[in-house]
Amino acid sequence: MQALITPRAKAAAVPRGEKTRQDILRQAVDIASAEGLEGLTIGRLAQELKLSKSGLFAHFGSKEELQLATLDAARAVFVTEVAEPSFAAERGLVRLQAMLEAWLSYVERGVFRGGCFFFAVSAEMDDRPGPVRDLVAELTKAWLDAIEEEIRQAMKAGELQAKADAALLAFQLHAFAQEANWTFRLHNDSQAFARARAAMRQCLTLAATPAGEALLVRTKTATKTPRQAKAATEPKGRKKP
Repeated sequence: MQALITPRAKAAAVPRGEKTRQDILRQAVDIASAEGLEGLTIGRLAQELKLSKSGLFAHFGSKEELQLATLDAARAVFVTEVAEPSFAAERGLVRLQAMLEAWLSYVERGVFRGGCFFFAVSAEMDDRPGPVRDLVAELTKAWLDAIEEEIRQAMKAGELQAKADAALLAFQLHAFAQEANWTFRLHNDSQAFARARAAMRQCLTLAATPAGEALLVRTKTATKTPRQAKAATEPKGRKKP
């Protein structure tokens, strides 16, 4: 999990123009989420941001360094949107559910242009050896490990059955989120995230102890999806267009 929280040390840190660098990276992350890291070039960014290529080279000396910095930027967004809010919850089943809900919400809200950034670049880079692939693998594995770690914490707390297979359950929960992203992005299926939430809850219920089942009921009542939360803030009696 530390790999996800701690940014990679930059090969060539550039102290000046940090705001410009961050603006560049935000655009780079959006492009890569939709078109992949290989579609990310100095020329493409210069054109979109109306900057000179030489100006961009001052921040990133090579395409590989740009790709690695883009991964770091995507990691930082994931930490802000998903990891930090969910890690505020109590350890065990409550935090596990918070992690899963924050992750689904992050994809559902379209934080990135192309959906889940790490889903997109994982499929692109899985058979391309090198530092970029290594960092993708490290960051994605860190999140899967964090899910499994919280499952084990819930088992220790007596919220999930001691006989549960933590690695298998983590794999299943992770797969449901990935499938929701794929189904929503490729097929424009608006029910994809609802199905993922239902599948996750079913898996957790099957593995839960009586104490865990009580927590699942409690959190189901307390948790609202992004769509439900938005509806709750709208004035009562407002007609839908």
